[in-house]
Amino acid sequence: MHFTLRQLQVFVAVARQESVSRAAESLSLSQSATSTSLAELERQSACQLFDRMGKRLCLNPLGRQLLPQAVALLDQARAIEDLLQGKSGFGSLEVGATLTVGNYLATLLIGDFMRRHPECRVRLQVQNTAHIVQQIAQHELDLGLIEGDCQHPDLEQHPWVEDELVVFCAPGHPLARQGQASLEELAGEAWILRERGSGTRLTFDQAMRHHSHRLDVKLELEHTEAIKRAVESGLGIGCISRLALRDAFRRGSLVAVETPELDLTRHFFFIWHAQKYQTAAMREFVELCQALTAGVRRSDEILLPPIP
Repeated sequence: MHFTLRQLQVFVAVARQESVSRAAESLSLSQSATSTSLAELERQSACQLFDRMGKRLCLNPLGRQLLPQAVALLDQARAIEDLLQGKSGFGSLEVGATLTVGNYLATLLIGDFMRRHPECRVRLQVQNTAHIVQQIAQHELDLGLIEGDCQHPDLEQHPWVEDELVVFCAPGHPLARQGQASLEELAGEAWILRERGSGTRLTFDQAMRHHSHRLDVKLELEHTEAIKRAVESGLGIGCISRLALRDAFRRGSLVAVETPELDLTRHFFFIWHAQKYQTAAMREFVELCQALTAGVRRSDEILLPPIP
């Protein structure tokens, strides 16, 4: 072979950073060594992998085709290195989770995983669905735990557990006494919703897409806890996962409003790049997630430590 693992490592770093200097910093190499390694890879293969746009380097079609294969090969090389060094093969794990999954499930799962494998370096990023999908597609994360559907052609999607959104209000709100609401009644309320690009907002919008009622959206917030506080303060009604509201319903600080005319069910999914090498850490973490939800019908039935 005319290339080295170091050259592939440099190529992947430059592809992610779109800059030789930033790639050099991430690899703890000098800028000249990084530039030389990339130039040598392109010279030996007699092909160009990037389009140069000033100081920015963007993958060309050949580079985009090479990237997932280079990432997979480097992952396998790290697994071999760990095995030869007497390690279990659990070198690192980069997980991305959407807000509901990240705030209520992923941190507990990662804590359990790290207790089992203290040698593994684990990093969790909590962002909305669109951001997690983008990072998985760009090979910046190994595995994603998302809410709702993913249509990206380069990613694999596997169902995990069913989830359900629920409309909710403050205890003093008129809808709290009714316990349920029609679409016409919902259309007359002020709403506090998640931002566009989130899985929660996508599920809500899909449920409302066949109904002509135009909603009065007063606030769009990026965090479920902020939405809960706003609704508690009487600013409007909201719609998020039952999992995120379970303890608030138990305390009585918020009240569920059932909506028979709306289908607010969805799934939590595992996603990863279709060409991603499945490391031992990835496989075991997915198995740990599945064990947590074994026999559970819906996410809010998962046994979790209660919030006081």
